[in-house]
Amino acid sequence: MQLHISPSLRHVTVLPGKGFREFMKVKVGSRRFSYRMVFYSLLFFTFLLRFVFVLTAVDTIDGESKCSTLGCLGKRLGPRIMGRRPESTGVPEVIYQVLEEPVKQDEIQRGPEVPQSLEEFVAEMKDSRSDAQNFAIRLKAMVTLLEERTRKAKIQEYLYRHVASSSIPKQLHCLALRLANEHSTNANARLQLPTPELVPSLVDNSLFHFVLASDNVLAASVVAASLVQNSLHPEKVVLHIITDRKTNCPMQAWFSLHSLAPAIIEVKGLHQFDWFAKGKVPVLEAMEKDQRVRSQFRGGSSAIVANNTEKPYVIAAKLQALSPKYNSLMNHIRIHLPELFPSLNKVVFLDDDIVIQTDLSPLWDIDMDGKVNGAVETCRGDDKFVMSKKFKSYLNFSHPLIAKHFDPNECAWAYGMNIFDLEAWRKTKISHTYHYWLEENLKSDLSLWQLGTLPPGLIAFHGHVHIIDPFWHMLGLGYQDNTSMANAKSAGVIHFNGRAKPWLDIAFPKLRQLWTKYVDFSDKFIKSCHIRP
Repeated sequence: MQLHISPSLRHVTVLPGKGFREFMKVKVGSRRFSYRMVFYSLLFFTFLLRFVFVLTAVDTIDGESKCSTLGCLGKRLGPRIMGRRPESTGVPEVIYQVLEEPVKQDEIQRGPEVPQSLEEFVAEMKDSRSDAQNFAIRLKAMVTLLEERTRKAKIQEYLYRHVASSSIPKQLHCLALRLANEHSTNANARLQLPTPELVPSLVDNSLFHFVLASDNVLAASVVAASLVQNSLHPEKVVLHIITDRKTNCPMQAWFSLHSLAPAIIEVKGLHQFDWFAKGKVPVLEAMEKDQRVRSQFRGGSSAIVANNTEKPYVIAAKLQALSPKYNSLMNHIRIHLPELFPSLNKVVFLDDDIVIQTDLSPLWDIDMDGKVNGAVETCRGDDKFVMSKKFKSYLNFSHPLIAKHFDPNECAWAYGMNIFDLEAWRKTKISHTYHYWLEENLKSDLSLWQLGTLPPGLIAFHGHVHIIDPFWHMLGLGYQDNTSMANAKSAGVIHFNGRAKPWLDIAFPKLRQLWTKYVDFSDKFIKSCHIRP
């Protein structure tokens, strides 16, 4: 049978089939039926049948062969027409209720044995065919147990790293003792540094003056060797090494017996500075108070580790606060550089955990624009883990005193390789500001910032920092080994800031070789103390 609709849509002709001349002609009355309605109805039912067919085919493919065509269609369209999603596509509400309830450790420990792994959990659920509530309870118990184990392991790791980084390795202790003995028995180990004819060079502002504060002989030797070996004009290099009373003799003996000529080396104990020996020194008073407050406020490492409520990274910060480094005068003395070197106009300050890989004389050509501190920013760079530090990373902006004076999103900068314009510094109140905020931190029970010298430095030098190219200072080699060797070798100065110092056993082996290349392992003192690559 064939259906023929006239072009005017007013006549419909029905033909029985080919070979028959008989046909039936129906005239559609325009008054009773709309020809457009007939046409659009046919189209609608055609598309509807195709849609039902597709849904049925999809249900069959998905394995839902038991539902009928109309049933599948209702199941698919019904919830959507009513403005809600089918319950089968979402997470049952009971699971959220169980997971959001506070964890009760005693209930978990008294309950059935908690699955120890994901495989055990899946096998248990398959065997018991549990409902959603029991599923959530067992899942929560397993995750809580694994979280607690991870937390304990992380805290143990932080404790071991704290002990390893805070202790003095026996090799370094041996080196200091042997050099002290050499100083007392060998006249060549007691030579004046520098020799009398070179003393005027110590105040000659036409030379390149570097300052290194350290009580670690081996670390200081690497900084000095890398500085001189990579200098294009070693005869213009003057390195002022500041140390404490106990390390003065060993440091003097090392550099007396290991000449770096034509560079000029000065070794001087803090007790030998006239300014330091006169009257009261603010930083010493602050350190004494800081040590008393910290001993009462922080407690010992065992008390810190026994805390069951604080997160591992908080415990790590508290353990770090116990490090002798933060009580070391060598770590605070840089704030008094203008008084220690009253005749110098500009110096480059170096930490003892850096390695210099290029000539640093171009630093004297940098225009500081009247600023005091030339430093590298630490919030911009490809390495987001290392170069992501802002003021909020160091200062406690929940404290109203900090929130009132500083911007949490202001970019921080790095200590370790800094250009200090001492002439401009003397025209400011930077040192006074530093000591004022140290006092405020003591009054607030050490709650204004993370412990260390950088946070008060960020405050004291605020508005006095000139940003220099990141090439001059690459950071983070002491707390991560993600930095590629190619990038590390291409930097002018690399800094092993962090716990994994290159002279410790916990140093990262790949990065440590950048430091050990400046250690002469054939030296008799190095060999006798069993210091190895």
